Amino acid sequence: MQKLTKITASIGPQSSDYEILKEMIVRGANVCRLNFTHDVGDVQGKKFDDIRKISRELGRPVAIIADMSGPKHRIGDFKTEDKYPLKPGQEFILDNDPAPGDTTRVQLPDVDVLNSLAVGDRVLLNDGKIELEVTASAACEMGSGNKQCRITTRVVRGNEIWSRRGFNIPDTVLNASVITEKDRADLEYILPRNPDYVAISFVQGPRDIIEAREFIKARTKHPVKIIAKIERPQAVAVFEEIAEVVDAIMIARGDLAVEMPFWEVPAASRMMIRVCRKKNKPVIMATQMLASMMNSEFPTRAEVSDVATAAYLRVDSTMTSEETTIGDHPVKVIDTMAKILSAADKDAAENNPDWVKHENLPENDWSRSVASIAYLNKAKAIVVFGENDEHARQISCRRPDIPIVAVCDNAVAANQLAMMRGVFPIFDKKMFDARDTSAALKYVGVGPGKTVVVDGDSIVMG
Repeated sequence: MQKLTKITASIGPQSSDYEILKEMIVRGANVCRLNFTHDVGDVQGKKFDDIRKISRELGRPVAIIADMSGPKHRIGDFKTEDKYPLKPGQEFILDNDPAPGDTTRVQLPDVDVLNSLAVGDRVLLNDGKIELEVTASAACEMGSGNKQCRITTRVVRGNEIWSRRGFNIPDTVLNASVITEKDRADLEYILPRNPDYVAISFVQGPRDIIEAREFIKARTKHPVKIIAKIERPQAVAVFEEIAEVVDAIMIARGDLAVEMPFWEVPAASRMMIRVCRKKNKPVIMATQMLASMMNSEFPTRAEVSDVATAAYLRVDSTMTSEETTIGDHPVKVIDTMAKILSAADKDAAENNPDWVKHENLPENDWSRSVASIAYLNKAKAIVVFGENDEHARQISCRRPDIPIVAVCDNAVAANQLAMMRGVFPIFDKKMFDARDTSAALKYVGVGPGKTVVVDGDSIVMG
């Protein structure tokens, strides 16, 4: 099914079977996300190798994202597996004592978090269902041995708590690297396999991207691109600076809607999409797009609208999460999302006849010229022959509502282009060397007698 908006599929237990994974790619998955929060090491390595094998079998470039866990914080354990009652207004202690917790306290293992929390800061647990407010701090420095570190909080809302709940600290800037020791170990494992993208979690500012790039460059010569996952309000506040130094953006609406008022997330998302267009950076819309399909074969009408709206906003890719990692119908999810995107892309094209005129886009005379020629000549496709992703990416940023066929002489460029809106990458050295436009156009079903633009020149196919 031809669509301009791409699909990023998260791969987990329910989608890691070879045949299921292959069918997902056949049905429309263009990018595969390997989430290192859950599976690591050889489990992810097998998925990685299977994706590359399927890509070769199908002759279809597929991008792979290695998604790092980042500093995902969790409280410690309680004395039993039971849920412990909380009462709004009561005092509750967070400390570094590994002893099992009770109704008065629990361990918060991360000393850097204890050191960063200040009076008035919020601690949100269990996706925001529990809110604690810091009322007093007695933190300690790293390497302080057995010294007791504790934060006193007041329960604002929530009526029960239990072991290993994840927590967010929306008001707090962490004075620590977002690349954890686990991330470093995971990167050491996956980088030799040459992933196309590495996603960095809980980015706070451009410094985090610079640090990640230095770490990756020191360990591989492969041109890995970096995705900043936007999950914190601190990142939204400096988004333009982050977009300047990163290669792509993932709008991770789940954690973002916990850490900032959820009703502000749509406007923040639209702002980030505009900035990504301005800076020519691919953008992925993520989280709960078809969440109801974890157990159902059909999406809700609201989910259909959510996916379609992302296409109307012309994001590069929409993303699946639990729907395809642990849900019952991973292939059906991809098929459903592809149908929604295909219909929305077609509707957007029909209702956007003047797509060549866009304000606040990168100043690039060549891509503007190509887009103008395609528009004025009512071209059915644009064909680009490139040794890297640069030219196709520049044209994609103009968001022409026709296919951009990118013929590459190397697999790296083709795989990385698989994420970008409207780009249909082909890795074929013979086609590239011969500049075989006819063969390239067959890939998107454009035949003789149609006007196309090839490397900036308008021609009519014979």
